[in-house]
Amino acid sequence: VPTTHKPHLLDPSRSSIFTLSHPLSSSVAPEELTMVKKSSSTTSNNLYLRGLCCLLILPLTTPFTQPSLPIINRPTSTISHDSPLGLTSGVSFRLQRSFSLPSSSGSSDDAATSQTTDENNNDIPPSVLSASERVEECKRALLQMCDTHALGSGYSAKIQRKIRDLEQLGEDAGFGQASSLSGLLSGEWELIYASDDITRSSPFFWAFRRAFPDTSDQIFGITDAIPAPLKEVGPATQTIDIDSTARPVTGTFVSRVKVATLGGAATSMMTTRCTVLAADGLDGLRLRVDSTKPEDATVLKKLGPLGELVNSSSPPFPSGEALERVAPGSSEVILRTTYCDEGFRITRNEDRLEEDVFVWRRVKFGSGNTLSL
Repeated sequence: VPTTHKPHLLDPSRSSIFTLSHPLSSSVAPEELTMVKKSSSTTSNNLYLRGLCCLLILPLTTPFTQPSLPIINRPTSTISHDSPLGLTSGVSFRLQRSFSLPSSSGSSDDAATSQTTDENNNDIPPSVLSASERVEECKRALLQMCDTHALGSGYSAKIQRKIRDLEQLGEDAGFGQASSLSGLLSGEWELIYASDDITRSSPFFWAFRRAFPDTSDQIFGITDAIPAPLKEVGPATQTIDIDSTARPVTGTFVSRVKVATLGGAATSMMTTRCTVLAADGLDGLRLRVDSTKPEDATVLKKLGPLGELVNSSSPPFPSGEALERVAPGSSEVILRTTYCDEGFRITRNEDRLEEDVFVWRRVKFGSGNTLSL
C-alpha cells in the first residue's frame, strides 16, 4: 500500500530557493520541483529658460497615424510533467523526475497509485501551481482598466492599486523583473496610461523639473490649462534600443508626443532624443536628455518641398545642454521599469516614483541584445 505524507515547503519569502518534494508511492521515487528566483550667467540662463519654455508651448504640430498594434498572445504558463517550463524573464521552473517502474502491474495498483498522486498534488500550495496564472490575470485586468480609462484624463486610484498589485506579484514570482538586462525593453511602445499629463511621459519634462524645481509646476500648470480643442496631446510613443550585453549598458531612447492645436489644424511630434548612459540596478536606465525638436510639423508641410527641406534640415534644440547651464546634472534622469515582459511594461520617474507612473503596451520588438541570466 503506497504511503503518503505532506510535502515540505520552505518559505519562498525568506529564501530565494525552495524545494517541494513528495513521494508518489513505495515504488515511485520522489519528484522535486525547484524554483530559482532572483533575490532580486543670469542673462545667459534667462535666454536658455526662454528657449526651454518655448518647447513647452510650441504650436507647430503633423498628422500622426497610429501604428496598428499586433496581437500578442502570450500563452499562460503551466507546470508540465513532461518538459522544463519557459516562463517570463527572471525565473525558470524545472521538473526533475526519477521514476522506477513497478515490479507488477494491475488495474487495482494503477488506480491506487493514481489516487495517491492526486492526493499529493492537492497538497501542493496553489501559490506554486498558479503563480504565472495570477500574474496574467492581474495583467489582463490592468490592461482592461487602462483601455477604458481615457488617456490624458490623469490619475486613477483604481488603476494605481492594480499597478501595485502586479508589481508585487511579479516581484514575488520573479516575472517581468531585471528589465535593464533582459533585453525586453528594446522596441517601440505606446502609452496607454499616465498618472499625469501625457507630456510627462517624456524624459525632457523630468529633466526640466530637475533644472527648475521651484517653478516647473507653475509652468506646467499654464500649458496644461489650455483647453481642447485649442490644445490636444497624444498619442505618445517611445522607441528604445539598448545593448544589455555591453558594460556599461548603452543605447538610445526616443520619446515622441503628438501635440495638436487649433482643433488639429496644426500638429507636430514633439521628439526628445536621449542617450542611455548605463543601467541603474536591475530595473533602471540612466538617461541623458540630448535634444528636443518638433518634427513632422503640418505647417511646414503645407509649404511643399521647401517645408519638407526646412523640417528635415533644421537642427533640434539642444535641450540637454541648456538644462545643464541652468543646473549641472539636471539633464540626467533615471527611468525605473518595475515590470516588463513581451507585451507590457510599467515605468516610473525615479525622482517621483509615486507621482509619475506610466503603463506602456508594446507595438513591436527591437533589436537590442539580451543578456542570459
